[in-house]
This record gives sequence, C-alpha cells and structure tokens, in this order.
Amino acid sequence: MKFSHIFSFSALIIMGLGCSETKQAPIAGIDVNNLDTSVNPSVDFYMYANGGWLKNNPMPGEYSRYGSFDKLRGDNDKNVNDLVKSLLDEKAEEGSIAQKIGTFYASGMDSATIESEGIKPLEPEFIKIINAKNFNDIQQLIAYFHTLQISPLFNFYGSPDSKNSEMNIAQLEQGGLGLGDRDYYLDNDARSKEIRAEYVKHIEKMLNLAGYKDYSKTWAQEIMTLETRLAKASRSRVELRDPESNYNKMKLDGVQKLSPNINWTAYFKAINLTDPGEINIGQPLFFKEISNMAKDMPIETWKAYLTWNLINENAAYLSNDFVSTDFDFYGKFMSGKQTNKPRWRRVLATVDNILGEAVGQLYVEKYFPPSAKERVLNLVENLRFALGERIKKLDWMSDSTKQKALEKLAAIRVKIGYPDKWRDYSSLTVKKGSYVTNVLKGSKCEFDYELSKINKPVDHDRWYMTPQTVNAYYNPNDNEICFPAGILQPPFFFKDADDAVNYGAIGMVIGHEITHGFDDQGCQYDKKGNLVNWWTAEDSKRFKERAAVLVNQFNNFKVLDSIPANGNLTLGENIADLGGLNISFTALQKALAEKPAPGTIDGFTPEQRFFLAYARVWGQHITDKEKLRLTKEDEHSLGRYRVMGPLPNLPEFQKAFNVKPEDPMYLAPEKRAVIW
Repeated sequence: MKFSHIFSFSALIIMGLGCSETKQAPIAGIDVNNLDTSVNPSVDFYMYANGGWLKNNPMPGEYSRYGSFDKLRGDNDKNVNDLVKSLLDEKAEEGSIAQKIGTFYASGMDSATIESEGIKPLEPEFIKIINAKNFNDIQQLIAYFHTLQISPLFNFYGSPDSKNSEMNIAQLEQGGLGLGDRDYYLDNDARSKEIRAEYVKHIEKMLNLAGYKDYSKTWAQEIMTLETRLAKASRSRVELRDPESNYNKMKLDGVQKLSPNINWTAYFKAINLTDPGEINIGQPLFFKEISNMAKDMPIETWKAYLTWNLINENAAYLSNDFVSTDFDFYGKFMSGKQTNKPRWRRVLATVDNILGEAVGQLYVEKYFPPSAKERVLNLVENLRFALGERIKKLDWMSDSTKQKALEKLAAIRVKIGYPDKWRDYSSLTVKKGSYVTNVLKGSKCEFDYELSKINKPVDHDRWYMTPQTVNAYYNPNDNEICFPAGILQPPFFFKDADDAVNYGAIGMVIGHEITHGFDDQGCQYDKKGNLVNWWTAEDSKRFKERAAVLVNQFNNFKVLDSIPANGNLTLGENIADLGGLNISFTALQKALAEKPAPGTIDGFTPEQRFFLAYARVWGQHITDKEKLRLTKEDEHSLGRYRVMGPLPNLPEFQKAFNVKPEDPMYLAPEKRAVIW
C-alpha cells in the first residue's frame, strides 16, 4: 500500500511527552543557539534557522543524513530500548507479549550464538534452491519466499481496491531489484556505471561468504543480467505516481493470459490464497516480461538469483562477516555512512518491524499523556477549518468542485497517538535460539496477517504505523491522516510552547498530511477514498498549470554540482509542504485572534517564530552520496529545499522577515506557486 508521509525514512532533547502531567511555564521552543545570525534570513533562510544547530550537532558516522527526524528517532529509540530491555529481567509467561518481545530482542543481541551459527540457519532454504529442477520448482520457491517476505521477481500484497475502497484485494506490482531503483541499471552517468560495477562485486563477495566460491563470479554477472532485464520492464518512479495507470484489475484467468508462462493458480495456492478473487496488476507490461523470462532464462540463472535474494534480504541477521559486507555496499558505498548502527539499534528496528504494536502498547503507557492527544486534536480541527476557508476563497476553482473538495475535507478521518484497539500477536511463537529463524517466523506471521485481509472489508481502525514511529501519513484509500505518538515531541510538538511554534512545526505537519488529500495524486481520490475524477475539466487544467510552476521551481535547484532536483518526482510532497504552510499559517492567525500570544519572544514575533519552527524541522547534515541516492529514489525533496523551495512563495514569510525584491528569498507575485 502506498501512503504519503512527512518524511521517508527530526532535534532537541525529548521533553514534551514524559509521563508527568506537572504544569510547566510556557517555553518558546525556539532555541537561539540553533540560529546562525551571521546569515541574512532574506538570503538563505535555511542556514539562518539551522546554522547553529548544524555546527553544534555534527553528523555521527552511522548516518548518511542527520537532522531533526534522525535525532528525535535516535533519542526515541533509547526510550523504547529501555522499555524492551526491562522485559529481559522479567519472568514473563510463555506466549505473553512480554515474553515474545524479550525473547526476540535477546536472540538478536546474542552475538556469540549468531557468530557461531554463521549461515547455518539458512541451509534448509539453500537446499530447496539446489534441488529445483525446472521453472515450476522455481516459481514454487518464489511463492515460498514471498510468504517469508523475501520478494524475488515481483511484489505481492493486499490493500484496498482503489475503485472500491471498502474492500481489500490482492495486488501484484513490479519488483525484484537488488538496487534501490530501476534507473541505476539503465542510466549511463558515471555514478550509475560505478554503482553497477560495485554491485556485481558485492554480489560476488556475498556469494563467496555463503560458500558458493566456485560459482560466485559467473552467478554475479547472471544475476545482474536478470535484474537489468527486470529494470528495463519496470516503470520509473515518476510514472508510478499515476494511480490510474497502476489500476488494472482482472480475474485470475486474465492474469494467466497476460503472463502465460507462470502458473498463477499454483502461485496463489502456494501462498495459501486458493481463491484470489479480483487481482490488481500494477504494471501489466512488467508481468508480460517476467513471463517471457520464465520461458527463456536458464534454470541455473534463476537458482543463482534466488540464492542471492535469500542472502541479500537476510544479511543483517547473520554473522558479522555478512553484516559488515552488506553495510560496506548499501551503507558506505551507496549512502556515504562511515559506521554501522550499534547492534541494539539494529535489533530494536527488527523487533519494531515484527512486534511493533506490542511494543507500542508499552510505549504509550509511559510516554504519551492524554493532554497531548487533546491538544493535537484541537490543532487538527483548527487546520481543517483553515483549509476549508482557503478552499472557499480560491479564485481558480469552480463552485461545484469546491463543494466536493469541502466534502472530502470534512470526511477526513483523524488518528492521533495510538490505535483504539491493539493487534493480536497470539499466532506468533518466539523461541530462544537463532535470530534469523525468529525473523523468518515473524515475517511469515506478518505475511499471513496481511493475507487474511484479502477479499474482506477494510478495517478502518487499523494503523499502518506503530505508536512509537517518528513520522506521519495520509492514506488516500481511507481518506485519513495519522500522527503517531512518536512524532508528537519536540521539535515538532511542544506540549507547553506558544501556539506560533506548534503551528509552525506540528501544525505544518498536520497541514502537510491534510494537503496530501489534495496533491497531484490525492486529488484523484474522492471523499470515500475511491479513485474517481471529481473535478471539472477546467479546474483540473488550472490545477495542473499551478502545479507545473512548483515543478519548475524545484527543477532549478542543483543538489550537487550540475545534478538537478527532480520536481516531477517530488511534486506531491512539495505541494503538501506549500499547502501545509499556508493552512497552518492561516490557522495560527485564527488562534492568535482568539488568544493573543506574546508579541515577541527572544526578539521574534509570532509570525517569525512560526517560520523558524518550520525551518528548524528540516535542518540536516547529508553526504554527497546520499544526496544523489535520495534525488533518484525519494519522493521527498532534500531538507534544504523543503525550506528554500516553498517559503519564497509565501508573501507572509516575506513580510515577516522584511524580504525585499532584490533578495534571493524573494519571488515576484506572478512567479509564485499558489495552489491551496
């Protein structure tokens, strides 16, 4: 399922959401030490707002990008880790949540056992591959690996039918690439060529470690040839942003006709979905091509490819020789990280992935007071009202489309903090012993959980992020916004700060997620979450014209040397940032009219504090390699451009900081992007 969220993957000490409910004096939330007042805010507002923080918070070696999100996640991880470690000292009842979390974590931290076992826990899976004799055997293994959430060749999952959002259906989409994006296989720039060469070397190294020294060199080339063929059949990330073209629903016989050399009945039987019902094929041409590949690629090449997938997707849970070699390529070479994360942080992320809501129950009991939820709910409703007022005043939208937009806005569901009902993990058994075995069992349990939702009504109470997650999302098929407890902390949310700071930070995040319902993708879904056109043709034309202004603005940014940002790929997030700022600033003015804030704090007006709080969220260190990687793979703009991009479009920003026409942060009215 594809959701829009505030950040793909933010920076003060966690202070707003402790378990104490003691009243504190209001705090500003703007730390002047984070600023660089030697920089003119009219020239470079990003460095003005973040220069001090960047100087005082150097990037740790385990990061390729380090900013507000990353620091908050790191601090939050320490709190979660303390909770999980406390379970190790308890004599928990077998089968209880505490036992499952504690045992899983302990198996990941048992480095002595992990080192002694090496690759042995995966030997039964390697034997299955060795014994494959034809493509029927290969496709059975592909299905089996999918049930372990290892995804060779393509991706399978269940999610709402985009044109019948009350029902979950089976989804098939392109996949199977060991590199993060198809363009790495196809582009001919120097960096892409270097990545391809190093990737082949990396495959060979990993195969050697797994005991395939006699075949590693040949297999690495064959795997690269196979994946390149998948890449050529894949849509680009920009093309994947068109939900209509990704909607191709058909019955099983239609899938079989489209992709005849794969036995789809056997595939669905193997994953235990004997009656798949209606199936959405995200990219039909891709599935035509894998059918051709099934027919004309040698069995030994398929066996090499499956062996690589098994190793590659489990490397992080094996002995240190696999972990370090995996990090050298994906962490150091691809992203520019200097050191791997400590074991406890890596293990905690895996526990969170398998038992996330179980951990979340413990987390909210200690770190999320009821008063925080109440204040955020009030913020949400203020921002909902603000967007409604802005929609009513739009000069480019017809009254009929405005009415439908207002109906969609009113229908948005809101989820704050944590679920009203918690997930049941009774089907998952966690035993002492092999870490990678526990991971595979947990992955199988997760797959079965998702499989059980297919061909059943959508559960609107379900959460797609855990409470401890430092992020937020908009789900177009549910027309809902979600803000987990993890993000409701400084620098996003200060329980006792003045409104200007909270509207600039968490208010903008809320506005950002609401705007995703009306960005270039979200605007294609109606109030019930169905993919249906609710616009007049003229309104749609005017919207696209205004969005094109934003595309061009971001295309003019240079992320590194002559490499431009990708305004088409990041359009949805850029619309959401611009919309979020406009909505939240409007809501702040309403809040200030009802309850005036102090005129100045530390010399800053409420309006200035609003924009400083916004910019502070996006300050980040980032390696050159990570700039290049994210520009190719990520729908979010880099942190610097999330400040320098939208702010010049806001006359309120220019007024707050006295930006003049001759200043770099100024945009003439006729050049501004004005959408929501």
